[in-house]
Amino acid sequence: MSHTHSEVNTLSAKVEKLTSQTPQECYQCGKCSAGCPIRNYMEDSPNQIVRYVQLGFDEKALHSKTPWLCAGCLTCSTRCPQNFDLAKFMDAMRQIAINEKIKIPESDTVEFHKAFLNQIKKHGKAFEFGLVREYKLRTMNLMQDVDVAPEMFIKGKIALMPHEVKDKKSIKVIFDKID
Repeated sequence: MSHTHSEVNTLSAKVEKLTSQTPQECYQCGKCSAGCPIRNYMEDSPNQIVRYVQLGFDEKALHSKTPWLCAGCLTCSTRCPQNFDLAKFMDAMRQIAINEKIKIPESDTVEFHKAFLNQIKKHGKAFEFGLVREYKLRTMNLMQDVDVAPEMFIKGKIALMPHEVKDKKSIKVIFDKID
């Protein structure tokens, strides 16, 4: 059952606006965190982030590294008995943090996130070469992973030119909703 929030300023209300689901749907069974393949690298478990939002600990939730470490693999979302899409929730948390200019310790992760979304916005889908180029320029980690580039080109994993989607107007509508 969805609860609407009278105060649009709460993090819970912002998440609900972006995801069409309320964090109150989660009843903290922990199945998401138990199945998360990168839980051991997180300071807070995924369900703890939801709990912070449920309890109104907005700053604690927004400053956590956990949403930035989420791989978006959907394991959590598929395991949830309440059908709460935790992966979508984590996406919303990252977007809200960016919109509110929250300082995130994992600045490289934030820059990768921004570069990835920018490629989707420009081309309608991921363009790996453009993503790598933009990420490297944003972080100035120009030589990081340079040794794997030739093999990726040879194996056809990276195209030099983007493949555009046909209906880029639909992509624009999506980005207009979150900006």
